[in-house]
Amino acid sequence: MKEFCRCLEKGADFLGLNLSPNQTALLAAHARELQLWNTKINLTAITDIRLVAYKHFVDALAAAMFVEGPSRIMDIGSGAGFPAVPMKVICPDLDVTMVDAVRKKVSFLNHVVRTLKLENIRALHARVEDLAKDPGHFQMYDAVTARGFADLGKLATLASPMLVPGGRIYALKGAHAPEEITSELERQFHITHKPYSLPFVDAQRFVVILEIR
Repeated sequence: MKEFCRCLEKGADFLGLNLSPNQTALLAAHARELQLWNTKINLTAITDIRLVAYKHFVDALAAAMFVEGPSRIMDIGSGAGFPAVPMKVICPDLDVTMVDAVRKKVSFLNHVVRTLKLENIRALHARVEDLAKDPGHFQMYDAVTARGFADLGKLATLASPMLVPGGRIYALKGAHAPEEITSELERQFHITHKPYSLPFVDAQRFVVILEIR
């Protein structure tokens, strides 16, 4: 994993983050398990370890820089653990619930949590639509994160019931994110969109932050 660690550290430097040796080791362990499990179940189409570092891990680290926190967070459509697991590694005070509708992906996520010996983070096999009706999740989270899960309108509808008053949605989006911001959304939320870029990846990225009015 030397090449992964080299790219990860270059990406962190690019973002102005200083990863500790332990944080680098934990993220490398996540990447190693991702490579192993990806041969059995479809977790990511990206197999080049350098692109895994930049497009998955560094992207998640960039998102973590915008989350204000210590917070209780739900990550929707966690898939292979992005942005949730890297966010937890660099922000250990976060309490994180990962949600995915695919059972095999949830098995992977719980395996990663055990392997990395992370605390106060867990993965649920569920549909977000169902959790919105569950009293155990209704208005229980300070923030909801999602990467590439749905358009902003659908994400806002699904995530809003989970949020405490004044809670925030952090959506990781591509170059066309501003086009998804509608007047209807602006009536319901205070919206900011913050651009960022990834090293050695020619793609504009945005974190769109929706705060309930």
